[in-house]
Amino acid sequence: MVNLLIALMRLFARLPLSWVRAAGSVLGWLLWHLAHMRRRVVMVNLQQCMPELSATEHKALAYRHFKAFGQSVLDRSWLWHAPLPTVRQRLRWVGDVQALHAPGPLVMFAPHFVGLDAGGMAVSLDVAGPVAFIFVGQSSPQVSAWVNQGRERSGNVRPYFRHQGMRQILAGIKKGEPLHLSPDMDFGRSESVFVPFMGVQKAATVPSLSRLSKVAGARVVPVVTRMTPQGYDIEVQAPLTDFPGEDVVQDTARMNRLLAEWVRTMPEQYYWVHKRLKTRPEGEPSLYG
Repeated sequence: MVNLLIALMRLFARLPLSWVRAAGSVLGWLLWHLAHMRRRVVMVNLQQCMPELSATEHKALAYRHFKAFGQSVLDRSWLWHAPLPTVRQRLRWVGDVQALHAPGPLVMFAPHFVGLDAGGMAVSLDVAGPVAFIFVGQSSPQVSAWVNQGRERSGNVRPYFRHQGMRQILAGIKKGEPLHLSPDMDFGRSESVFVPFMGVQKAATVPSLSRLSKVAGARVVPVVTRMTPQGYDIEVQAPLTDFPGEDVVQDTARMNRLLAEWVRTMPEQYYWVHKRLKTRPEGEPSLYG
């Protein structure tokens, strides 16, 4: 089954991007109708994080998200298997790109938009490295091997996994190894602080952006990836000023405020299929049922 999946992705890698995106829309439509549990997760997230929208608007936005999600899944075909000149042609750098090439320790704040893998590929191709990434292992060893091979195809990736801890990562940052970090996740009560996120006043959020940049003395540069009809724009924001501060909770709240601004510019592209609000304050019931 995995071999068939890989063969299909290699086939999609040869097709024009417009064909891949059309097939991705179909995949998103299928997921919308078949993945009932994930559809519920998306709806709960949107109801909580964007309460100003009506029920009809929530449903329409959720459907657009599944479409973008399906397209991003099939885009991994050409990201991982198309010739590198084709990949480079579809990844466009915009913004303060020079901020990534300044000397000194660097942490890239790369939030979970559907184009995260595309942004990671662009970084691994064009930022001097090796560049460190923190990956989550797959349930199947065969799938893990395929995913890792695709993500590391540039030869400029230093892969780390969450279970390995932060010591090696910190040592690498201090030695000048850039870190591509996606901390906008809920990893449970013991690893999180509760800070506001969009319409939710207490969202469990990993404070690693503040802690890692402070210990390593690194500048923090946001890198936001946006899906476009031509591929992806990798938008580099100016380095954060006065970050990290003295209070890790305030730093993490600031991170979420910045993220909320970007989400509102492309709400269908944020990774709503993740149970972002899974961990609740003591005594509060689960939002997902």
